[in-house]
Amino acid sequence: MALLTSLLQPLRPPFRKLLARWVDLRLVEPDPHTLGLDPNKPTLYILSRTALSDSLLLEAFCARHDLPPPDARLHLGPHALKACVPLPRPGRRLWGRLPPAPAPFAALIDELKQHPDQDVQLVPVSVFWGRAPGKTFGFWKLLAADDWKLTGRMRRLLSVLINGKDVELHLGAPLSLRELSDGRSSELTSRKVSRLLRVHFRRVRTRVLGPDLSHRNILIEGVVASPVIQRTIEECATALGQSPQRMRRRAWRYGREIASNMSYPVLRFLAQLLHRLWNQLYAGVRVNGLERAKALAGDHTLVYVPCHRSHIDYLLLSYVLYREGLMPPHIAAGRNLNMPMVGPLLRRGGAFFMRRSFKDNRLYSAVFNEYLHRLLSRGHPVEYFIEGGRSRSGRMLTPRPGMLAMTLRSYLRGTHRELAFVPVYIGYEKVLESSSYLKELQGSVKKEESPFDLVRVLGQLRQPFGQVSVNVGEPLRLGEFLDGCIPSWRQAENDTRPPWLTRAVPALGRELSRRINAAASLNAVNLVALVLLATPHRAIEAELLKEQMVMLTDLQRLHPGGVHLSLPGGTPDEWLTAAHTLGFIERRDQALGELILANSQQATLLTWYRNNVLHLFALPALVAFAFRNNARLDRDTLYELLAPAWPLIDHELSVSLPGNFRQALDTTLESLVSLGLLRHENGIWRRPPSHEADSERLSLLGRLIQPSLERGYLLLAALLRYPSGSLTREELEEHSRQLAERLTLLSGLNAPEFFDRRLFSGLLDTLEEEGWLWREGSHLCFDKALAAAQLRGRVLFDPGLRHRLRQIARQ
Repeated sequence: MALLTSLLQPLRPPFRKLLARWVDLRLVEPDPHTLGLDPNKPTLYILSRTALSDSLLLEAFCARHDLPPPDARLHLGPHALKACVPLPRPGRRLWGRLPPAPAPFAALIDELKQHPDQDVQLVPVSVFWGRAPGKTFGFWKLLAADDWKLTGRMRRLLSVLINGKDVELHLGAPLSLRELSDGRSSELTSRKVSRLLRVHFRRVRTRVLGPDLSHRNILIEGVVASPVIQRTIEECATALGQSPQRMRRRAWRYGREIASNMSYPVLRFLAQLLHRLWNQLYAGVRVNGLERAKALAGDHTLVYVPCHRSHIDYLLLSYVLYREGLMPPHIAAGRNLNMPMVGPLLRRGGAFFMRRSFKDNRLYSAVFNEYLHRLLSRGHPVEYFIEGGRSRSGRMLTPRPGMLAMTLRSYLRGTHRELAFVPVYIGYEKVLESSSYLKELQGSVKKEESPFDLVRVLGQLRQPFGQVSVNVGEPLRLGEFLDGCIPSWRQAENDTRPPWLTRAVPALGRELSRRINAAASLNAVNLVALVLLATPHRAIEAELLKEQMVMLTDLQRLHPGGVHLSLPGGTPDEWLTAAHTLGFIERRDQALGELILANSQQATLLTWYRNNVLHLFALPALVAFAFRNNARLDRDTLYELLAPAWPLIDHELSVSLPGNFRQALDTTLESLVSLGLLRHENGIWRRPPSHEADSERLSLLGRLIQPSLERGYLLLAALLRYPSGSLTREELEEHSRQLAERLTLLSGLNAPEFFDRRLFSGLLDTLEEEGWLWREGSHLCFDKALAAAQLRGRVLFDPGLRHRLRQIARQ
């Protein structure tokens, strides 16, 4: 072997040049200049396997990026070692496994013990030629791509030839060999270093390739043959008076209806197709915070929970994960998407389909639960939308309990790895469904999906859609969450339906909603919508609009409404141009200066984009609204006014606050003072004089929260008109909805989202959780405290607005 190596040594330079010309690195992670290599320490590169192609590729890569050369030799004392070595693996022979070759670290460790001033930095390197079996269609592609199996020399040669344009190189953080030496013998320390490196390489492969995919039929067979499903089949057969064989065939049909058929060739095909589609549709796809998911992907089962604003959310997220070196997830999709042509393609891209409701079908529910459990227990990444469906209002919808409850029950059954939820916020400057959302915002009935929708999308490809942002929020480790929420949860081992589940699921949904919103993306259209819709007639001077947009971004820099918020780049002029190019506003030159206007349709559609990010400004807007009818307030009075209203706003908008409400209120007051929107002196806060520009800016900010406060006022006014125990929840929801609809008509607004019944349902949920309401039978009850709180809250509203709301409530 040594002779062969010496004979091939003169051929390495031409082979390296040839490989460098042929190979394109699709992904390098991380940026090599961020590794922080110490130029004064020798560098030893560790490859995950013995492969000439990997070492030659690494040599060409290091030469291109001015990194220490892997083909050099390290000289420590009498020892000379090549600067790039593979991690030894156990060998194989016909009658068993060979012991692994000794790791090359023992001699280095001995030398370091004799020279305390020296050190060696180890850099683990993983190279992936293709992402998994079957990178693209064809038998040779299937043979040549990387997978969990070790590749032989012939297969590696095929992989270099076929997958040379789809190579990923992952560099690990440098490790100090001296720090890893803990005083034990050199042999034991060498084994420890080898074990640490093997764990690192295994985590990287798990993150990139995911678990090995079982054949779909084998997976379905395992689901149907599981003890849980067999027991359910016997019970359903007895209850329905049918034979177990017939129920077993039905379980098989359910399994085929549900299960995905993820195909690596299709994933690769979709990656290329979507790459062209995004470049055609969008001016750019910005990705922020993905390193949080990458840090967990190696040893956690990931459940991605994005907000749901568009049908392309799941395509976009899978594309981003694939391009950034992570395994695309299995995606829970509604059965309505299992359409001809579309459904089979989505299924091969990782979608598994679920019925909208299956609580009355015990066998289907059991099959779906078992299928989800098998995905999670094997470590497959999963994705679903906790809102259930797309948000037609633009705001975060109340989480549905179904998938969250099934995930919790699966976790309680036991999984091999810890489970972590990854919240994802997807922000569009313009969604493909703008026209259908406009119709629905104007009151039209939701239209069912159809394969012909694809034709309509293709007709829009030449339209501008601006940018799209994919922001990853703070992951939530399920075990840690349950420790804080239900300290005794570990006592429910193997109990998949503990009594505390009904408390944990809503709490988990609310926390995930807050984490999604805390990673919001503020863009040009959001900013224009926030300012323009706060004006009485949807018209504003261009200069004032630009000043207000700057103020809103400055406010987020001082007091961000989300921990992982992203702000728009560019200037106010560029933001205004972007909104106009996308068709959301009209620009009209006038002798005294340019005006910005929105017609009725534009204003209605802008409400959707305003609601995307309204939660970011909820508390500053609430404080600003308090000064609409109050010229001066001290901290305690302001707290007493706003504290009762905050839980209602928090529930509607899923706001993430740093600390408690009082601390957040203090920070908000400081931010508003620093921006000149409030004056502070001797513990008293005052609004600016009405003739100053800051007064108008404060008023525009306060109007952002006015619709939410008006809804709450109408609901309480409708409830308090009757004695306690007079109304059912359904009656109050419908009566409040009618009052809100009347208010929009009398105000000349075309905004059906303002009187969405689900918003009033959420308000009632919060009032019950806070103890203001309770039920006796089916009727809602309250005491004098609620009337007193409403009376105190009236101070927030100026007399004119209060009179208008009171007149409508009396009707």
